[in-house]
Amino acid sequence: MRAPQPASPLEDVVAAAGRVILGKERQLRLALACVLARGHLLIEDLPGVGKTTMAHVLAQLLGLNFQRIQFTSDMLPADILGVSIFDRDAGAFCFHPGPVFAQVVLADEINRATPKTQSALLEAMEERQVTVEGQTRPLPAPFFVIATQNPANQIGTFPLPESQLDRFLMRLELGYPDRAAERELLAGADRREVLATLAPCLGAAELLSYQDAVRRIHVAGPLIDYVQALVAHTRQSADWQTGLSPRAALALLAAARAWAWLAGRDHVLPEDVQAVLPGVATHRLRPAAASVAADTAQRLIEAVALP
Repeated sequence: MRAPQPASPLEDVVAAAGRVILGKERQLRLALACVLARGHLLIEDLPGVGKTTMAHVLAQLLGLNFQRIQFTSDMLPADILGVSIFDRDAGAFCFHPGPVFAQVVLADEINRATPKTQSALLEAMEERQVTVEGQTRPLPAPFFVIATQNPANQIGTFPLPESQLDRFLMRLELGYPDRAAERELLAGADRREVLATLAPCLGAAELLSYQDAVRRIHVAGPLIDYVQALVAHTRQSADWQTGLSPRAALALLAAARAWAWLAGRDHVLPEDVQAVLPGVATHRLRPAAASVAADTAQRLIEAVALP
């Protein structure tokens, strides 16, 4: 069986990103796995813990074109997709692309926009294209969205619909830094200054080749049985209002392949599925009781036997 391509360039990405996002190596690896799996990433946490900075760091280190959209309650879909403006010289309407036409789009505080504006990203995230004024326009490759959102109990937020949440392959939380990381943050240079010194570790062509390599990671039959058993349990258990969809099962396999590739393996282990399960499943499952919400992924892992 062919071995996966060496992951050393992405180890460089993790090391460089760790100089800016302190003490969050696991979250950084999960974010890279999301990118390798061709997925979109949702980062949900309190303001000020580094959500936006992580998006900037990933775009810069991966050598990708980057656009940031600050979502607000008065934003319109045209502010994201673009608009046609009449050109007097040409005597015709000319389309001006919106910020979605970038390889990395940071949808900052996405849940501060109305559902109508949020939905402008649905086609882009699913089909890597947008349809404006009856014309379909492809988006650049690679293309992925990193969205940040504040907790739903904060003022001025609109909850993301299930259809929007399901477009995100993973949802991560950064949390507060530990004491050592916070002290380094307080005593060190400003994070913006450190970010400005980062050089790209690879380019778009290399990233696309890595994404192709991840798709070729082997998944054995018993491992597929395990994924099916996890998904089936969510549909049958009384712990959740609705179970995981087939799209969620595909997302779980794609993320597990990426996690295995990052570990330098050419096949997926059950431990890879368990490592990415919290990021893939928790935002797709609606707990039936508040007591379930705190340990959704762990309940699921414990309930389904390993292959």
